[in-house]
Amino acid sequence: MAKPSAPSRERIVAGAADLISRRGLNATSIRDLAKHAGAPLGSTYHYFPQGKGQLATEAVRYAGEAVTGVLRRELDSGPVAGLRAFLALWRGIVVDSGFRAGCPVLAVSVEEPQADEAPPALLAAAEAFEDWERLLADSLRGQGVDADRAEGLAALVVASVEGATAMCRAKRGAHPLDQVAQQLESLIEAALAQAARDGV
Repeated sequence: MAKPSAPSRERIVAGAADLISRRGLNATSIRDLAKHAGAPLGSTYHYFPQGKGQLATEAVRYAGEAVTGVLRRELDSGPVAGLRAFLALWRGIVVDSGFRAGCPVLAVSVEEPQADEAPPALLAAAEAFEDWERLLADSLRGQGVDADRAEGLAALVVASVEGATAMCRAKRGAHPLDQVAQQLESLIEAALAQAARDGV
């Protein structure tokens, strides 16, 4: 009888990201993260010899890069398409999980670090937010939107969607994201229309 294959590093990272999105970082141990990923604790330490902090940092990067990939692809069709994809991604996560999962990047960001200095997972969360904002702002600038307005709108999109995702979990419904989607799309369309008028 063949032995089951050891879980891949990526599967452990993905499982950790999912559990952090549900419980946060401080409420999980490396044993919890390994169990959620279906990985033996020994395999987890093999891949992540520095323990929970290393695994959590990788999980936040993994989640951030997954969203960055979606944004980069969809923004090729313009800022509105990128916004819709960003919203649809988070709506799918919260609804499909029965409102138990949110954003692991946000989860790490809102918790009190256990040490005085910012842990690597928190720095990875900041990098993820910055990547998302930069992609959105670049897309808006590419359509002629003023640089300051583009950066402000990009920050508003990320902050609004992340906040609405948390509200959906609390309210056990998707209405906050749906409301935010409508308002953000109107703001972006207005910015694009203004840029088109200014460019004439």
